[in-house]
Amino acid sequence: MSEIVVFGAGGRAGRRVVTEAVGRGHRVTAVVRDPAGHADLAGAGVTLVRGDVTDAGDVAAAGAGHEVAISAVYRADVPSEEFYVAVAHALLAGLERSGVGRLLSVGVGTTLETAPGVAVHDAPGFPAEFRAFSLGHTAKLEVFRAAETPVDWLVVTPPPTFLDDEAPRTGRYRLGGDGVLPGDEAALLSYADLAVALVDEIEEPRHHRTRIAVAP
Repeated sequence: MSEIVVFGAGGRAGRRVVTEAVGRGHRVTAVVRDPAGHADLAGAGVTLVRGDVTDAGDVAAAGAGHEVAISAVYRADVPSEEFYVAVAHALLAGLERSGVGRLLSVGVGTTLETAPGVAVHDAPGFPAEFRAFSLGHTAKLEVFRAAETPVDWLVVTPPPTFLDDEAPRTGRYRLGGDGVLPGDEAALLSYADLAVALVDEIEEPRHHRTRIAVAP
């Protein structure tokens, strides 16, 4: 059994991670900005707390006593690059301070490469608003890669499509590296199976200080 802190636990990915982890017997601290709006998360095996993931002090306080952290955070009211860079710095600083040795961060598929050095979001005509969001995730990855940190980080990146919020958990998925996996361009990964991949990586760590792609 692991002690897992989940930042962004109120979102679609975060909620599935909480469910998957608790279902496997792990204990979870679910971190959200407004606990009153996510009271349903609290329950057996889950402690619900307030926290700002861009604040290293909040990250350290939430992370204390945990072995691993998962970040599945999202904000639409802050520029993507500003938000995700702040998140990356606060997570690394706060988790180091609280002694959390492992971090899994959910990426976005449009940052994956279609050719060496060419991301999905670099395609001609790619919508500007989505590209700006994707570039925020790219900047987050760059912070991780450049950091001198004891935190063993990993960015887990779903396909460059919308994830399926309704599809049931199958427990099946494929893993790759920096590139879009073959057949992945139109593949729909469920949030439930993304959560399976994340918790599998907690139980059997196989990837370290890198980015991986996950697809159905």
